[in-house]
Amino acid sequence: MPAGGEAWRFEGLAEKARGFHQQGKAVVVKSICAGLFEMGQRIRGMENFLCDMMVSPDLAGRAMDRVLEIKLRFWETAIKELGDTIDVVVESDDYGTQDSQLIRPEQFREMIKPRVAHLVKHIKGLAPNVKFFFHSCGNVRPLIPDFIEIGIDILNPVHIAAEGMDPIGLKRDFGNEISFWGGGVETQEVLPKGTPEQVRDDVRRNVDALAPGGGWVFNTVHNIQADCPPENIMAMWKALREFGGSQA
Repeated sequence: MPAGGEAWRFEGLAEKARGFHQQGKAVVVKSICAGLFEMGQRIRGMENFLCDMMVSPDLAGRAMDRVLEIKLRFWETAIKELGDTIDVVVESDDYGTQDSQLIRPEQFREMIKPRVAHLVKHIKGLAPNVKFFFHSCGNVRPLIPDFIEIGIDILNPVHIAAEGMDPIGLKRDFGNEISFWGGGVETQEVLPKGTPEQVRDDVRRNVDALAPGGGWVFNTVHNIQADCPPENIMAMWKALREFGGSQA
């Protein structure tokens, strides 16, 4: 595994970041690797790691701690090299499925949450003004209060087709404490398989749900795939221009 803190990773980026700021753009820096939970699965295999968490928690913890060390060094060097040009730091770790969570919320709170909290605290200690963006797919609704508690500022991708991730409820219950980056149009069924009119209606519903009061960045729920009809992509942009301006 890489050491994580190599300065060569950031050569020339500070100048580019300052250039983006001069253009009025934000600078977003993504982590060196996936999250602690995901990397544990890549190291041990998904089934093995999930079993480790149940029957060998010390082993699972050591794997996550090794990844955490790499992440800490990466962010220390990133902030040292890029300084206050960083506006948003990005971390990711998928905890949800279409219906529920991959592990019990209690297990997340016991084994993963303290480590992510340490990462957030360390980064914000080095760069107090950055916003912490966290990507976690699926139904993560039961974990959102935990995300807020440890200092996560932004949740992505806002998986609105998953159980419990209704955008109206998310905005009502958490919109004053965390920003949502995503949820603009559903990408499993509506965008790739729907009609342009269905895409337009979906964008309108999500804008109406998530935009009022601010704290939302329009984005598709996930990546637009190659088989998505171009006319649906255009319908999405037209709908955003039609409905988004009034909510800005």
